[in-house]
Amino acid sequence: MGTATLILGESGTGKSTSLRNIDPSIAMLVKPVGKPLPFKSKEWLPWDKDKKTGTVVATDKSDAIVNVIKWAHHLGKRIVIIDDFQYVMSNEFMRRSDEKSFDKFTEIGRHAWDIIKAAQDAPDDLRVYFMAHTEETQMGRVKMKTIGKMLDEKITVEGMFTIVLRTLTRDEQFFFTTKNNGADTVKSPMGMFETNEIDNDLAFVDHTICEYWGLSNVHNLKENAA
Repeated sequence: MGTATLILGESGTGKSTSLRNIDPSIAMLVKPVGKPLPFKSKEWLPWDKDKKTGTVVATDKSDAIVNVIKWAHHLGKRIVIIDDFQYVMSNEFMRRSDEKSFDKFTEIGRHAWDIIKAAQDAPDDLRVYFMAHTEETQMGRVKMKTIGKMLDEKITVEGMFTIVLRTLTRDEQFFFTTKNNGADTVKSPMGMFETNEIDNDLAFVDHTICEYWGLSNVHNLKENAA
């Protein structure tokens, strides 16, 4: 059983920046939106399907993302990161905007479910990180952004994750919150993180998760990592 983790936050609050200390040699990065990483990233090279080299797969198609998760372990990867996960749903919705049937919402929800389920069904030592934007409900609760109530009735995304972190910015510093504040969907297993706020360092998060559950292939932390 793989480990799926959801990281939520508004644009510019440190989700993609958290990848800065991840070792690309053991990771695959899925980018549904074509934008550069917000740090120097010469080692994050485009995936070449013929040579089976590279790290970054540019796609927003659910079946292609499922295949990345399924094949990552065979390629010697231990981490898969899906950036801007909400665009997997919203891009499909826009492509199908001319369709009048409400069945498309069920199908889009199913495609998101397929990706998360693939992460859960992955080998034990594969960790899959989903990065996504947030939105506020009418009741003032902060949750993952989707394409609206029609989809939310089909799938509650956060309910499929044991670990949900959220970005926090304060005094020009970037953090992840690890505990629910009463108005969001953040959660983590008891005792996994020592504090309610941690540095927004995905390598540190990955290392902590591996140590907590006794996973092999622990991500080695760089000296400048938290």
